[in-house]
Amino acid sequence: MTTTPDLHALPVGKLKGVSASKAEALHALGIATAADLLEYYPFRYEDYRIRNLTEVKDGEKITVQGTVMSVPALQRYGRGKARLSCRVTIERWLVTAVWFNRAFLKDQLTVGREIVLTGKWDQRRKQLTVTESEFADKAGGRAGSLQPVYSITGSLTQSWMRRCIEQALEQLGGYIEEVLPGDLLTRHRLMARREAIRRIHTPEDTREGQEARRRLVYEELFLFQLKLHAYRQVTRSRMDGVAHAIDNEAVLAFAAALPFELTDGQKKVTNEILRDMREPYAMNRLLQGDVGSGKTVVAAIALFATVKSGHQGALMVPTEILAEQHLRSLQGLFAPLGIEVALLVGGMPARRRRDALAGLQMGMTDIVVGTHALIQEDVAFRSLGLVVTDEQHRFGVSQRSILRRKGMNPDVLTMTATPIPRTLAITAFGDMDVSTIRERPQGRRPIRTYWVKHELMDRVLGFIRREAAAGRQAYIICPLIEESDKLDVQNAIDVHVQIQQAFPDLRIGLLHGRMSAAEKEEAMRAFGAGELHALVSTTVVEVGVDVPNATLMVVMDAERFGLSQLHQLRGRVGRGAHQSYCVLVADPKSETGQERMRVMTETDDGFEVARRDLELRGPGDFFGTKQSGLPEFRLADMSSDFGVLETARDDAAELVGRADFWRDETYAPLRERLSRAQIFEGDVLD
Repeated sequence: MTTTPDLHALPVGKLKGVSASKAEALHALGIATAADLLEYYPFRYEDYRIRNLTEVKDGEKITVQGTVMSVPALQRYGRGKARLSCRVTIERWLVTAVWFNRAFLKDQLTVGREIVLTGKWDQRRKQLTVTESEFADKAGGRAGSLQPVYSITGSLTQSWMRRCIEQALEQLGGYIEEVLPGDLLTRHRLMARREAIRRIHTPEDTREGQEARRRLVYEELFLFQLKLHAYRQVTRSRMDGVAHAIDNEAVLAFAAALPFELTDGQKKVTNEILRDMREPYAMNRLLQGDVGSGKTVVAAIALFATVKSGHQGALMVPTEILAEQHLRSLQGLFAPLGIEVALLVGGMPARRRRDALAGLQMGMTDIVVGTHALIQEDVAFRSLGLVVTDEQHRFGVSQRSILRRKGMNPDVLTMTATPIPRTLAITAFGDMDVSTIRERPQGRRPIRTYWVKHELMDRVLGFIRREAAAGRQAYIICPLIEESDKLDVQNAIDVHVQIQQAFPDLRIGLLHGRMSAAEKEEAMRAFGAGELHALVSTTVVEVGVDVPNATLMVVMDAERFGLSQLHQLRGRVGRGAHQSYCVLVADPKSETGQERMRVMTETDDGFEVARRDLELRGPGDFFGTKQSGLPEFRLADMSSDFGVLETARDDAAELVGRADFWRDETYAPLRERLSRAQIFEGDVLD
């Protein structure tokens, strides 16, 4: 009795025609097993289908069939170089076919022999510069086919890769197992898996290749979404989170005592968060909103509810400046209520750090605000109930996971002021519930944004002078700290000197990442207190810094920044009652850089900026970090396949919510896939 081979366990080196050196080259591409090889899909096709000359444009690549009509002429020139040419009839045309460095073909090009030519067509000369040719009387050629093109490196060639995959299909294609349930195949009119894998490698025509790709893209996105939804189902079924006893009256009183009324959006997301916190499973929620939409207040209400239910809260932020600002604002809110808020950052004196650690461990500290210092080994909590991470894409996946494990599966709220396009929210944060604040607090005016060239810098200086004369303040942002030979960009130290020289009567501050914690704190304190007219800074002010009297944001060499980063910087102004402005000083050479400037001047809606940023940069670069958790898909493209993603997500959610999914034999292959991905073994998706 022959056993069915497990394609996921069969080493690629065991396949016919794969030597040890070729196996090593395949491993470098991430191909370790037979399944990996069969699922290594082409990224495009070479079209060798025979066409008529009347269909082709000048300079286009074409494959045609004709008859040799003249004895070939061979010209040798240079060292080992040759030009071979002959006349060929193609349909009713007599054309010249030219080969370079193919002298060996001379004796084979006999008059009257049928030949298939692929090359570039020169309409004026009636000449075809041949890149590939084959004789019609020889079997096994490419003529009339679409040939797959694979991403390859090293010693691998396209012809070897094609032959290797064809042999693997012939040898093992019959063992490819279906993973999608029959009802989904029927509902979406999808090819069987075995057929789709065969057809994506060897399509008869474009339509067949497209149908194969459609099936496999759906499968890829469906399996990914199934993993996320099964994970959520499993973790929620454990009921091992913190079920907060929310004191509704206390929360309402706290919100009513705030110096402003919450917007409808803030009230809505607060209710969503508190509803989750009451449940016995661990909350995993993303709170997104544009800059200045009031996410921090929502987080403060959630932290207040945590403390009132007898637990501790932690707020992790990416920079010490932001941690110190959050500390001051939270102490202002909580000190009158007897709630103890502490700071934990890397630059603290040893004694203050020891006191902070003791306060957390003994439960004397209710809320801690900190940077990545919160996840160090010696940090322990008495009863951690809620973890809030601000600007979460700046933390690696593992960093968030460590903080979560410092409690008994605490609730997690992650916040971002980089509005995430729906595509990426479903993809990168599919294991989270998403809350969105769309409106801005009342009284916030749109920020007027201008793009100017460097030669208009005198007008920009005049703008700074006018705002200072009106009692307002300005930020001047530079991409680098010191002069660099590599990049011809403004730098904070030089610009600080230039601005001081331009305004000897004004107080100009300087802030950058290489200053000590005390120096940075003093610069921000002085700016926040209105003691400085302007602050020259690097992007350390990008996230969360809140100075309502600052009304002008000047960004030097703005083309060096991404769209989302420019929008974040713009969000540092417009936080008070006065009209605010953003001036982008840039001379972008690239079309992308010019498009960024156009987007910034056309809209100050963060969701629209994020959508345009995704179009310009693509999903892989959107977060500006490799630790963003975005999956690498073999076939799916987040821009063009978004409709398929939404369908796959709905199908996966519906399926895992059914009782028969977890026990019926029909779904055994899917459960096996989830088991292989260790979905049932713990907190693996974080």
